[in-house]
Amino acid sequence: MDFNSQKVEQVIERACAAIDGDLILVGGALVSVWLEPRRLTEDIDIFHRTDRAAAQIALWDIAADLGLPIEAINGAAEYFIRRIPNWDHGLVVLSQGDRGRVLRPSFTVFLLSKISRLSERDLTDCRAALAADLGQGADREELDIPRVRAALLELPEPEIDARLRLRRATLASLLVER
Repeated sequence: MDFNSQKVEQVIERACAAIDGDLILVGGALVSVWLEPRRLTEDIDIFHRTDRAAAQIALWDIAADLGLPIEAINGAAEYFIRRIPNWDHGLVVLSQGDRGRVLRPSFTVFLLSKISRLSERDLTDCRAALAADLGQGADREELDIPRVRAALLELPEPEIDARLRLRRATLASLLVER
């Protein structure tokens, strides 16, 4: 089952009303509400910044109330996000409610979260982020290009997957063009 941006927005709205503290939205769900509203996602990657267990149960309740399978809420992305040094620097508020907020990672952390797997869909998401106008003047969100380039260079060379090698080269060239 794929979810559109409207369904992701419903989850966000309910989460902000029902869960105390900060939730972090990542992955395709983030792309659908931040960069590309036509982007469908197979799950909603969201996790609580500090209170994981209680928030996970509340998120499952929200999914069930909306008629979604509880598997639609996926906290596994937290593992990969938290492995990125300073992942929580520069978090940006997407939505705020009576009890909580939903945040997204910085532009830099978003790209860093995509590069290790860098599927075709991940590359498309990276292209959308690089093409987006991410603020103006003092509010402009800066991309730490040297950090992303360095992370690309540190990745192990794919032995068999020539397509992955090509996607990484494509992303590297997009970073040079900026």
